[in-house]
Amino acid sequence: MRIGVYIDGYNLYYGARRLAGKSTPGWRWLDVRALSRRIISTSSTWSNWSLKRVIYCTARISGASNPIGQREQDVYLRALTRSGSVDHIEYGNYVARVATAPLAVNSAKGKPVLTTSAWPVMVQDSTGSAVPDATFMVSVARREEKGSDVNVASHLLIDTLTNVIDAAVVISNDSDLAMPISAARTRVPVGLINPTPGYLAGKLSGTPSEGVGNHWWYQLTHSDLTSCQLPDPVAGKVRKPQPW
Repeated sequence: MRIGVYIDGYNLYYGARRLAGKSTPGWRWLDVRALSRRIISTSSTWSNWSLKRVIYCTARISGASNPIGQREQDVYLRALTRSGSVDHIEYGNYVARVATAPLAVNSAKGKPVLTTSAWPVMVQDSTGSAVPDATFMVSVARREEKGSDVNVASHLLIDTLTNVIDAAVVISNDSDLAMPISAARTRVPVGLINPTPGYLAGKLSGTPSEGVGNHWWYQLTHSDLTSCQLPDPVAGKVRKPQPW
């Protein structure tokens, strides 16, 4: 059984950071091939399998706004390639824009709650009269990573439809992947790894028997991260960043 693994790099990174803690060392130097092998071995019923392709989809951090992040990411991407942890890195891009939206805070369930005018911060009209419950509009600078989900979907479907693989593993909890994953399940068994500590996105759920069957789901753990680290240095040259 030839398995293709398709990784949304940013979804994995931010999910793992929530699992391990932003400033906690020991998890970021992640060997994604070893991670895939570990989870397939323990969570699937697939037999006689081998990893045919490990595809890592990400976007490069801008050095203009985050020079340290750019340097550390560059080191990690070189480590993934030189160690053989991935077979191919597919790059999306960042888009810088100004977004305008109502000011809000999170509710206890993580849903946005609009902030409106009320004492001690009140809006007044031109006559000096209070305008309670007025909405505050704010503009913020945003940098959005674009393309990783599309690249994951593209590689998954191309490899499935051209019979390059006999089974697939997707590492992401992005509901935008629901359609391509559902389509892939009609042709090959699919394992889905949720890299976040939160619930699986509802659109990514399903049943093990749908399509060709033999599908499975797994939620990443802190132990998975710490047990699957790259050597330091990689290939005798690429060293893990000190804070990692």
